[in-house]
Amino acid sequence: MQQTAYIGVMETSTDKNPTYDELVALNSLLQSENAYLKQELANLKRLIFGQKRERFVPADSNQMDLELELNGESLPTPAEPATEEIAYIRRKKQEKNKPSRNALPAHLPRDVVVIEPTEDTAGMQKIGEEITEELEYTPATLRVTQYVRPKYAKPNSDGVIIGKLPSRPIEKGKPGPGLLAHVAISKFVDHQPLYRQSQMLKRQGVEIARSTLGDWITAVCDILEPLHALHRDNVLSSAYLMADETPIRVLDYKKKGKSHLGYHWVYYDPLSRQVLFDYRQGRGREGPQDCLKNFAGLLQTDGWQAYELFEGHEKIVLFSCWAHARRKFTEALENDPERANYALGEIQKLYAIERRAREAELAPDARRTLRQEQALPILKELETWLQQNHLTTLPESKIGKAITYALKRWDKLVRYVDYGQVEIDNNLVENAIRPVALGRKNYLFAGSHEGADRAAMLYSLLATAKQHGIEPFAWLRDVLARIADYPNKHLAKLLPLNWTAETTEKNNL
Repeated sequence: MQQTAYIGVMETSTDKNPTYDELVALNSLLQSENAYLKQELANLKRLIFGQKRERFVPADSNQMDLELELNGESLPTPAEPATEEIAYIRRKKQEKNKPSRNALPAHLPRDVVVIEPTEDTAGMQKIGEEITEELEYTPATLRVTQYVRPKYAKPNSDGVIIGKLPSRPIEKGKPGPGLLAHVAISKFVDHQPLYRQSQMLKRQGVEIARSTLGDWITAVCDILEPLHALHRDNVLSSAYLMADETPIRVLDYKKKGKSHLGYHWVYYDPLSRQVLFDYRQGRGREGPQDCLKNFAGLLQTDGWQAYELFEGHEKIVLFSCWAHARRKFTEALENDPERANYALGEIQKLYAIERRAREAELAPDARRTLRQEQALPILKELETWLQQNHLTTLPESKIGKAITYALKRWDKLVRYVDYGQVEIDNNLVENAIRPVALGRKNYLFAGSHEGADRAAMLYSLLATAKQHGIEPFAWLRDVLARIADYPNKHLAKLLPLNWTAETTEKNNL
């Protein structure tokens, strides 16, 4: 772009040498280009060598000492736990710098080995014992479940009877629900590619081809399809969603030697803590437009332009994310420390208000009142400052881009103060995306668009299980073992939202 502008400046003159005005324009252009390249170099150095966190420490340590009030009264602070002073004297330990050890979990099974003295203990009285524990590991084992069904001939040649096989995840297939759950969890929770799982199984004396493992993943998704459809409806019927998107490489038979860049669009319900991954082949507005066509409620997103179609929507109220706006000013710290520090300090005040509200466990209405009284004045001052400084910064500079980003989305950034249930940012949905980012580094790509769809299904259910503190293997194994015989009208009980570890066969209606 700079080179094109340079040529344009030089060609404006009909003389052999450029005019004075052209040289001034060229000098200004080169200065802008030089500043831009310096900023890009500093940004790359920060990404490679600098810290990744966005924590901002203001120069004035007292800057964040805010006295927040609600309706003229100070906010309640979390109650201090009751304490009492106990004084006693004990012998000082002689060991120095002795490391402390955490006790091994009580729920782990224990193999007790009693070691008697080599001496004859006849006639001696036992006065106690010393217990030493070590943590041991036994590799995962494969075992075969045999279903033996005796056949009985009825009298008078009236036929043969035999016991009925229980429902199995894959009809006439070899894997049981535990093995299927293990393969799925290993890939989509522990990020182990299928070829690596195949090698690990081979070390245990069982050869299972990677393609077979892939077929098992497909079968698992076919089994979970009704449950996923119900989960999808639950998420999209919520009143408040956060949205974000993340790329995923997909092999495409139409592109020889190349992969396709698809996207997982992720929707998170902060109220019910449910996650929905929706795979699309592109990053255009068609993805959210189709997925959210029946959604009505509050939608919080980053600054991606595809979401702008929801601004002014009759059923959707659109909010922007302050974490993304803050990130722009963090990137501008080296470009313009004075302006960036001021903006970050004001944004930090907004987050301090949110922290105090969270610690006081304010209800949505009380949090809205607090924001109106405390955050709104800060936002008004910040808007004035942004408008004033927007005129005195280079548009292509980091600080200029940060100011432009905030002003362009200002209405959606400040809208949260009127809705106590809405968060100040959509960091919660970004946290839900992390498993995909980790998975990309291991299995690199999806084998097809259908495979990316299946990955979205499993990510949706397993990420929701994680949000509810559910052990994913226990949930998936239980569902695969029971879903074939589970009544459709009670299927919602198997969703991670409703499932508990105490769910057993006796609850199977």
